[in-house]
Amino acid sequence: MTPTRTQKRPARRRLLLGACALTLSLAAGWTTLDEPVAAPAAASTAGQAPSYDAATKDDAEFNATFEHRFAKVRDVRMHYVTGGKGPALVLLHGWPQTWYEWRKIMPALAEHHTVYALDLPGLGDSEGSPASFDKKTLARYVHELLHERIGLHAFDLVAHDLGGGVGFQYVAQFPGQVRSYVHMDYPLPGPKLPAAQYRTFSWHMAFNSQRAIPEKLVDDRGDVREYLTAFYPQVAYGGAAFGGTRTRSPFTEAETNEFVRTYSRRDVLRAGFELYRSLDQDERDNTAAARVDTPTLLLTATGSLAATRPTLTPMLRNITRAVEVPESGHWLAEENPEFVVREILSFTGR
Repeated sequence: MTPTRTQKRPARRRLLLGACALTLSLAAGWTTLDEPVAAPAAASTAGQAPSYDAATKDDAEFNATFEHRFAKVRDVRMHYVTGGKGPALVLLHGWPQTWYEWRKIMPALAEHHTVYALDLPGLGDSEGSPASFDKKTLARYVHELLHERIGLHAFDLVAHDLGGGVGFQYVAQFPGQVRSYVHMDYPLPGPKLPAAQYRTFSWHMAFNSQRAIPEKLVDDRGDVREYLTAFYPQVAYGGAAFGGTRTRSPFTEAETNEFVRTYSRRDVLRAGFELYRSLDQDERDNTAAARVDTPTLLLTATGSLAATRPTLTPMLRNITRAVEVPESGHWLAEENPEFVVREILSFTGR
């Protein structure tokens, strides 16, 4: 007989857990004005999923400084959170996260900067699908949002994980707009790191890159929660990616719920996998990109600097400071937020 969803779940879990057991080898244009803050199509009404502000609507302190905004960029309705005072500072998230990965450090940054924390095109509460998920294309969407829609002409840029792929492509394509660049824990596919080799570093990179299979195995909200909650501790400090046995997530229940909320949207889940499926194109684009002289700060997980820096130096030629974040795995801004804030503010001159 055809298996039911509850009968299928153990099989999916065995497949995912089997993958987890693998060895880990590395610790055009815009059309409308900014829209008023109103719930997008997936917003909360009776019987629907929680809205874009589900994690912040009851946080009076946060809402006193920050607000959610949306802007149309080509065929994508992009979501971002902004607030603070001072020179502009843009934050780009990684996978499987959203703008919310910066939640712990945004208030401290906002004392010195006007902060813009973006949901990348197709991810988080951004809606619609960009032309491609290669990082060069995504950087152009980000550029149109920042330069054409918001009106930023100079800013400091911070990017983590696959958002670092977008960050590099941004400074390579639009170097005159970025005063300084902070690149966080992301080896760059390119002349020193072929995409095929990149995918051997972790089971999840190989898994996420497969066509169709991830969506078939992770195909409902329960699967998304199981996948993310199993994955987060693996690449945290003391997790399997760093030779440890940690099983406790570095994220609070509220943080996990927010990431599960967004990645439970089918289009967002697919977009996250597409970030990995486009790594071969990223390798080609990064190899061909103009070399970047923007002052750059490199932050990595504890134990990862020596492996990460050589993949960046052929492309980012002005790394003026490179440091490992103490007692932190991959989730730098959550695992050691005070250290990350000090490094960013010192580097941006604040």
